[in-house]
Amino acid sequence: MSDKIIPCLWFDGDAEAATAFYVSLLPDSRITAVNRSPVDTPSRAEGTVLTVQFVLAGRQYLALNGGPNFRFTEAVSFMVMTEDQAETDRLWDALLADGGSENACGWLKDRWGLSWQITPRRLMELTTDRNPARARAAMQAMMGMIKIDIAALDRAVADV
Repeated sequence: MSDKIIPCLWFDGDAEAATAFYVSLLPDSRITAVNRSPVDTPSRAEGTVLTVQFVLAGRQYLALNGGPNFRFTEAVSFMVMTEDQAETDRLWDALLADGGSENACGWLKDRWGLSWQITPRRLMELTTDRNPARARAAMQAMMGMIKIDIAALDRAVADV
């Protein structure tokens, strides 16, 4: 690992399955190492997977099988900037599969409880538009959405 700061994601024994899934979603993603525990720990037996080093969209991460003590919260999420509705839909559907849950405004939790924001670049363009009325219209439209609908955003600002 060469990055100075590497986020560590805490799992309860599912680090290998979760990282295999995550790296399948985005280009420039891969598992770089699966490390087994050299000793028994409070949550893992010697020889079981302790950590998984992986790259997700070009950024390094570490997944730790740390046990049941800690869970993910919305205080930390992965924001994925999508290029179009097809990419938005593909990631949304994949992350919800097998037990994920959707939330408002483009947020969801995957089956491990990790929060994601599937955010079309168009949403960011419109909500930060220099025209305050367009930004307001886009923001109001987004506030009524679960998954972000780019066409609906464009319709919301069409007459502004």
